[in-house]
Amino acid sequence: MIIRSLEEIEDTVRHVRAASGTWESKRLVLAREQAGFSLHVTTLYAGTQTTMRYTHHVEAVFCVEGEAELTDEESGEKHWITPGTVYLLDGHERHTMRPKTDVRCVCVFNPPLTGREDHDADGAYPPPGPGA
Repeated sequence: MIIRSLEEIEDTVRHVRAASGTWESKRLVLAREQAGFSLHVTTLYAGTQTTMRYTHHVEAVFCVEGEAELTDEESGEKHWITPGTVYLLDGHERHTMRPKTDVRCVCVFNPPLTGREDHDADGAYPPPGPGA
């Protein structure tokens, strides 16, 4: 059994801040725990914009705080993300988040992340390595 709190991973290697300055992620469960998924609490900052496309992962996102516009860059559809909303990127969709306020989300990735990933120039995380 693993017990871990957000407070205890503050400012550790599990607390990742994007090079872009648009988000931070506290990574509670990672590939090393061998659970088959990773679990993160991610905050996207108000007034920023982040374009992503997880070509190697499926991500489920559950908004617990804040408001943002989510644009599916492939279809042009826009969605309003508020607390209680979930979205699933099961088709590796390129998407852009534009938070109106700070947005806090619980995110699950499959395959699991190793923990230090940041978005590349295409908005993706690298493919999982051996043992991930």
